[in-house]
Amino acid sequence: MGSSALIMLLVCGIGFAGAGIVISFILAKTSKNALKGEPYECGIETTGTSWIQFNVGYYLFALIFLIFDVELVFMYPWAVAAKQIGIVALIEIIFFMFVLFLGLLYAWKKGALEWK
Repeated sequence: MGSSALIMLLVCGIGFAGAGIVISFILAKTSKNALKGEPYECGIETTGTSWIQFNVGYYLFALIFLIFDVELVFMYPWAVAAKQIGIVALIEIIFFMFVLFLGLLYAWKKGALEWK
């Protein structure tokens, strides 16, 4: 399996994706309705301006959640292979957790965990 297999895989992938798009254009029912292009907001007409400023704290809270969620993704393979790797894995995960703990302390000190 050389580069010819990779090229064949690429051609097949593009072909399958293109075929799906073409088939959906052929078989899908379409309607030309002006309401179809309108933004949908829970079926209720908007009143006033739709531009609302959100508190940046929500964004920071989401980023902190994402950081600790990704932490678990890295810890699962470590937990599976910890016995095989040995003490080196334990030292590395302790260092990893320490860095994440410092990040949590920093976020706590800056008030990013306060729900305002």
